[in-house]
Amino acid sequence: MLTTPDTCHSETTTALCAADVARGVTRMLLRHDLTAIAEVSLDGGRRADLMAIDPRGQLVIVEIKVSRADLLGDGKWQDYLAHCDRFYWAVPAGFDASPIAGEAFLPDRTGLIVADRYDAAIIREARTELLPAPTRKRGTLAFARRAARRVIAANDPDAVQGF
Repeated sequence: MLTTPDTCHSETTTALCAADVARGVTRMLLRHDLTAIAEVSLDGGRRADLMAIDPRGQLVIVEIKVSRADLLGDGKWQDYLAHCDRFYWAVPAGFDASPIAGEAFLPDRTGLIVADRYDAAIIREARTELLPAPTRKRGTLAFARRAARRVIAANDPDAVQGF
């Protein structure tokens, strides 16, 4: 789970937490006309760090890694490919992303984003592999409903308790 920026960002600490990276990536995605939400549950029980939708309805998943151990120990990430048209890794500036270039991380399929708390840059573009129409519809509806619930919760937290 991503921690909130208030709990992970410190002026005395140079290391970024996942929430810092998510913030920078979300800002960059917005500039590219993709709207993202964090912590998105997927069919099969997986949860994507960020999911975004572009103007054409294509779905993008961004998996954030801030530690080498988490990156190398993640055996579930390939499950996300069935839920998106494009998949990116996002890491903080200064992170040793060399393993992501290895065949185990499918560099010909996955992209790489480097981020800080304020912005991000795409270092390697992800290849687009279009989802089947029924999968896209399920993903888009789930994205829209989740986003709407979050807006409701922000405006009236009592309305969504128990849901």
